[in-house]
Amino acid sequence: MFEEASEVFDNMFKSSFPLTFIVFLPAVLILVSPLPAEAAHEFTVYRMQQYDLQGQPYGTRNAILNTEARTVEAEVLSRRCVIMRLADFSYDKYQKALRQSAGAVVIILPKNMSAMPQDIVQFMELEPEMLATETIVPVYFAMEDDELLSIYTQTLTSSSSQGSLSAAEVLLHTATANGFQMVTSGAQSKAVSDWAITSLEGRLAGVGGEDLPTIVLVAHYDSFGVAPWLSYGADSNGSGVSMLLELARLFSKLYTYKRTHAGYNLLFFVSGGGKFNYQGTKRWLEDNLDHTDSSLLQDNVAFVLCLDTLGNGDSMHLHVSKPPKEGTPQYSLLKELELVVASQYPEVKFSMVHKKINLADDMLAWEHERFGIRRLPAFTLSHLPSHRLAQRSSIMDVRSVSPSSHYGAGEPPAGPHVDVQKLGRNTKVVAEALARVIYNLTEKGAPGDLQIFSEQMQVQEEQLSAVVDWLTAQPRAAQLVDKDSSVVSTLEYHLGRYLKDVKKHYVKADKRDPEFVFYDQLKQTMNAYRVKPAIFDLLLAVCIAAYLGMMYLAIQNFGVLYSVVRRITQPKTKTH
Repeated sequence: MFEEASEVFDNMFKSSFPLTFIVFLPAVLILVSPLPAEAAHEFTVYRMQQYDLQGQPYGTRNAILNTEARTVEAEVLSRRCVIMRLADFSYDKYQKALRQSAGAVVIILPKNMSAMPQDIVQFMELEPEMLATETIVPVYFAMEDDELLSIYTQTLTSSSSQGSLSAAEVLLHTATANGFQMVTSGAQSKAVSDWAITSLEGRLAGVGGEDLPTIVLVAHYDSFGVAPWLSYGADSNGSGVSMLLELARLFSKLYTYKRTHAGYNLLFFVSGGGKFNYQGTKRWLEDNLDHTDSSLLQDNVAFVLCLDTLGNGDSMHLHVSKPPKEGTPQYSLLKELELVVASQYPEVKFSMVHKKINLADDMLAWEHERFGIRRLPAFTLSHLPSHRLAQRSSIMDVRSVSPSSHYGAGEPPAGPHVDVQKLGRNTKVVAEALARVIYNLTEKGAPGDLQIFSEQMQVQEEQLSAVVDWLTAQPRAAQLVDKDSSVVSTLEYHLGRYLKDVKKHYVKADKRDPEFVFYDQLKQTMNAYRVKPAIFDLLLAVCIAAYLGMMYLAIQNFGVLYSVVRRITQPKTKTH
């Protein structure tokens, strides 16, 4: 068989030149033409939020991506994967991609956020708008690296040049340029069934009777941002949780000794689902007020103090739904906070912010409103003056942002972050004010500058820093923290060190009419394949067909062609 094949090839090579040329040149063109796809880069992408809250869908509804890359500078974005850098991102460009029914949007986030403070502030303000309505376009976020930037640069060059070329030049450029096919490895997203949001409680029992007043301290532990896997929630609300744990440590010491064991019950609650209309708090209140006969929340609640976003700033705002009346424990806390700030920390600006509960809103403003709906006196303490500020729900809320060289001396870096010294100061303000209420120090004539938590009882900034570091070491979006999560088990461990009767509480969405629905496929692997455009294959086929057609005509009319060539090449004879 091999001998026969060899003989055939020998005959072909020995035959006339046109036969060899016709057969082998197309074969060589086909064999040396680029492969359909060559793996270029593999990287992790994080999908935008997808959830339903009270029947209203939010975020992106798709997860599958298999389309060619373009930048927003291209004129046609339909069914293309639009790549944008954070430095170039704007809401108008984002809406342009959505209006043209782009196949997907990939936003590249820089490694060093501090290098672009204006972009951070701008993006934080746009995150709520991106999530305000649902979109069928898959939206992903990716962390910048050299290869991904190279892909973006090549795609930008290809997209930008098309607008300034003629039609023929565009066709030629499109046919010869390299492109990138963006493909995700995951499946289409689907609703997660039976997801449980976990909350935890613990207590310090007071002494001196059965009907003791109860002070409730609350902080939600989950984080929120436009992408769940990038939501670390350092200030909101890692700072609140770390303050609550430090207060539990300090008052557990006071409640250890008879002389300082006060006549107040202290109830500590770390709630889950805070960023989803405080679902954990809602269920906890239902369990304690509607489904049991004995609960500290049913007896004599002095007030509920919610801790939210307290890791920065030189101001403290006590948010209330109803101003406290004089002579009530709530009024006493307000006055003690004012006294401690004025006497010990004059650089801090303290104020009370009154906002009524608006039941027509889809989302409650602050966590204390959950308690206010059940007629329990409650506040939220925060360094933010309004619940609408973007810092509360941003992927830019990270542990720290290193100032870049262009910042002035003493100028803070852009974006939310946690300043441990200010968090420690705020913790001490709250601890001193609570102690003055619990031990009734003002009526006993104690001066405002009296410091109870000093020396052996001082606030430990190292402890606060360690808790914030641990909390921000992993994303804590409610969709990612299940009942067996290390976040839940570690919180349970820390509460168990200082408190008694530590319990877990779970909330699952009702199957018939769910208040919240979470979806999967929030983190995927994306592959960028280097490819030639489809028009390249078409152009190559046309060229080969034209070549074969010319060769066919030449063979069919070989006699005529031969005579013409011979006439041209025949030397002229001299005439005498």
